Amino acid sequence: MEGEEVGNEAENVPVVIAMGSDSDLAVMTKAKEVLDALGVSSRIRILSAHRTPAEMFEFARSARDAGVKVIIAGAGGAAHLPGMIASSTTLPVIGVPVALRHLSGLDSLLSIVQMPRGVPVATVAIDNATNAGYLAARILSLGDPALAERLAGMAAEARSESLAKDAAQQA
Repeated sequence: MEGEEVGNEAENVPVVIAMGSDSDLAVMTKAKEVLDALGVSSRIRILSAHRTPAEMFEFARSARDAGVKVIIAGAGGAAHLPGMIASSTTLPVIGVPVALRHLSGLDSLLSIVQMPRGVPVATVAIDNATNAGYLAARILSLGDPALAERLAGMAAEARSESLAKDAAQQA
């Protein structure tokens, strides 16, 4: 990671990818890879709901004014980060359950997906930050026709690759 991607500086990016610990980086950087491939600026933040709650709340409360449009939040275990961020902003929050040693991430999935009414968190599959990146891009594409075109191009590439694999298998 480049130094400017992790830190407390003003966001000025449409997507922030937050996680409670750098141990989640291996999973969560997959969202950044998708966004980078689509030309969407993002920043990674380490914000713990349990170890740095004041900073997490300040980030969530100020994100919209800082230009953030979508927040991707990954968490394992008790997985409070996505919900706590969602409770403090009206921006879309996408939760990524991160698998830990015990329960294979099921605890994280259930914690993130079971949000109370009025505090929505869109939740992707366990360790699937890739889909969180695509979902964030789709949300942003509502106001960005060029991004919508890039998403369509990626889908067309995936289709072509799949058809080529099928043709090779049939040969």
